[in-house]
Amino acid sequence: MPIASITDFFKEIVRDLHTSLYLALGGSADEESLDWSSQAVELASTAIKILILLAVLGFFYWLAIYVIKQSKTKIRLNERRIKIVRSVLRYIWIVASLIAIMSQIYFEPDTIKATAKASTWAGVYYVLWTSSGQIIHRVLQHYGLNASIEQLLKNILSVLLLVLGLASVMAQFGFDIVSLVAGLGIVGLAVGFAAQSTLANFIAGITILLEQSFQVGDWIHINENEGRVVLIALRTTHILTRDNITVIIPNSNVASSEVTNLTSKSFIRFDIRVRIAFEDDIDTARNAILQVLTDTEVVLSRPETSATVDEVGEYGVFFIVRFWVKPAAVARMPKIKENLREYIKHALDAANISTPYPHMRLLMPKDVDYPIATKPFATTTEFVSNDKLTSPTLTKTDH
Repeated sequence: MPIASITDFFKEIVRDLHTSLYLALGGSADEESLDWSSQAVELASTAIKILILLAVLGFFYWLAIYVIKQSKTKIRLNERRIKIVRSVLRYIWIVASLIAIMSQIYFEPDTIKATAKASTWAGVYYVLWTSSGQIIHRVLQHYGLNASIEQLLKNILSVLLLVLGLASVMAQFGFDIVSLVAGLGIVGLAVGFAAQSTLANFIAGITILLEQSFQVGDWIHINENEGRVVLIALRTTHILTRDNITVIIPNSNVASSEVTNLTSKSFIRFDIRVRIAFEDDIDTARNAILQVLTDTEVVLSRPETSATVDEVGEYGVFFIVRFWVKPAAVARMPKIKENLREYIKHALDAANISTPYPHMRLLMPKDVDYPIATKPFATTTEFVSNDKLTSPTLTKTDH
C-alpha cells in the first residue's frame, strides 16, 4: 500500500509536468486530450519563422559590415572608429534578434515594447561609457588639469553611468525608481555619518588633485617629513623619503598643512655657510669658493652663484654661499652640500685661508711692570637687626 501511494505521487508529478510543457508550447487547458502533433507542427512553424528572421537580420548585419569595410577609405574611418561602428551594429543586431524571437513565442506586446525601450537606453549608456574615457582625456588636456585625476574621473563617471543605466532599464519594466533612489540616498547618508574621516580624506584627495599643488614625482616638505610624492590616492598621499621609507599621510592632514613644493620650478636655490679668519683676504677666499662651485657639475652656471659676507662674528668672517641646481638633484641635496663643504675646505687650505674654530685670545699691553698695580677699592657692609627696630649701621673699610 505505501509503495502504490508513492507510485501514484510520482505519476501525478509527471502528469503535471506533461501538461505544463504542453501549455508552454501554446496548448489550451480546455482541451480534453493533449494534441501533441498539432503543437509540434506549430512549434516547427514558429522555429522556421525565427530562423528566417534571424537569417534576414544576419544578412543585413553582414551587408552593413561589408559596406563599411569597402568604404572606410572614402569616409575616412580609422581602426578605432571602425571598431566602434562594428560594436554598435552588433548590438543592434543582437537586440533586433531578441525582439524577433520574443515576437514569435507568445510574449505580450507590452513586454516586447518595454524590452525594446530598455535595450535602447542600455545601448545609449553603453556608448556613453565607452566614449567617456576619451572625453575625459580631452577635457583634461583642454583645461591643463593633472593626468593623475583621469582614472578617478573615469571611475566616478563609470559608476554614475552604471547607476543611471540600471535605473532607466528597470523603469521600462515598471519598477519604482523614485523609491529605490530615495532608499539609496538614506543609505548613503548613514554611511557618510559613519565614515566622516574617510569622506573628509576623500574630498581632500579630490581637492589636491584638482588644485595641482603638487604632483606625483614632486619633492615636497610637509610637517616634519620631506620626500618624493609616489602616490596620491583617494584617502592618503604617499611620499618616499631619502632613507627609502614610505610615509603615508591622510589627505585631510595634507590639505590643512603647509606644504613646500621644492621641485615646482625648473631650478632651485640652496645655500651653505663658510667661515674664515679675520686676518685672511676676503677676495681670495671668495674666488676659491666660486671656483669650487664652477667645478661642481651639479651646480648650474645660470643663474649665477654667489659668495658674500653674511656676518662678521666673534670667531671669524662668515660667508653665505648660494648656488642653483635642477629639481632632479634635490633628492641628493644633503650629499651635495657635504661634498661642497669638503671641497671648499680643501680649496681654502690650498689658498692659505684658515678656517678658525671658536677660541679666546688674551692680548696684554707691552712695556709694563708685572704685577700691574691696582687702585684700592672700598666695600660697604650693612647690618640689619632681626627685629628690624634698630637703624642699619654702615661701616666703610679701605683696602
